[in-house]
Amino acid sequence: MIIFHDPRCVEYSSLGHPERPGRITGSVAILKNRHSEWEWREPTVADEIALLRAHSPAHIARIKMAVRDFDTDTPAYPNIYEHALRSSGAAIEAARAAVRGERAFSLIRPPGHHAMRDRAMGFCYFSNIAIAALDALENGAKRVSIWDFDAHHGNGTEAIVANNPQIRFASIHQFPAYPGTGAKSFANIDNYPVAPFTPRARHVHLAEHALEKLIAFKPDLILVSAGFDAYSGDPLVQMTLEQEDFAKFGDWLRKIGVPAAAVLEGGYSGELPELIDAFLTAWSSR
Repeated sequence: MIIFHDPRCVEYSSLGHPERPGRITGSVAILKNRHSEWEWREPTVADEIALLRAHSPAHIARIKMAVRDFDTDTPAYPNIYEHALRSSGAAIEAARAAVRGERAFSLIRPPGHHAMRDRAMGFCYFSNIAIAALDALENGAKRVSIWDFDAHHGNGTEAIVANNPQIRFASIHQFPAYPGTGAKSFANIDNYPVAPFTPRARHVHLAEHALEKLIAFKPDLILVSAGFDAYSGDPLVQMTLEQEDFAKFGDWLRKIGVPAAAVLEGGYSGELPELIDAFLTAWSSR
């Protein structure tokens, strides 16, 4: 397993915000302690060419020159442009590593799947997974599937890749919940809205069905928006998954026979490090 990480990603935060740096610091510590054989790489930043495949020049400029908060969830932190560039770069490099036959995970902040072409929102500034998917297509991939099991709908990813015949997107998410989208499927978009407190078995079944449809698309690469906020103990939603369910997701990735890379999206409980470890351990097992 290759972990893309930059320790500077914990340098931004605000009091009371769910994006607490300690969640990442704790995850790094556990993974390094338990998996000394895994390789850690510091990503390079995404360049403007990669960003422009997913975002408008005006949006990029707003992030670069940010002085006012984008919304109450998405502050204009100092140096947020540099943080966002590193996060997008990590997603690109993880995807490229997967194409080379490596298993790769981006453990970095900020997340990305809510970022629209022209709008930062939901803790997200650039749409990391969409940027990585479009980079893969630009560099030889013919088809890319995106599996988003974050508890919140990946509205930004959806908006950017919608109607692209080379991409298939699936999101399994709580509905109703933030951001209030993802109730219906269309074109290349498969949405799986899950009601609050849905039984675990039903949720897991939907996640498996979504992955099976993505595999049937015959992609050259599967990218995963790995959010761990569907955990039963997460404070932001009302979902029911347990640690062993995220291990099951990792085991599925291990068995599919398609190059895959994952990037961290949500996950706001104190158990996040254990959830990430369960997912990655199962994925990396031989």
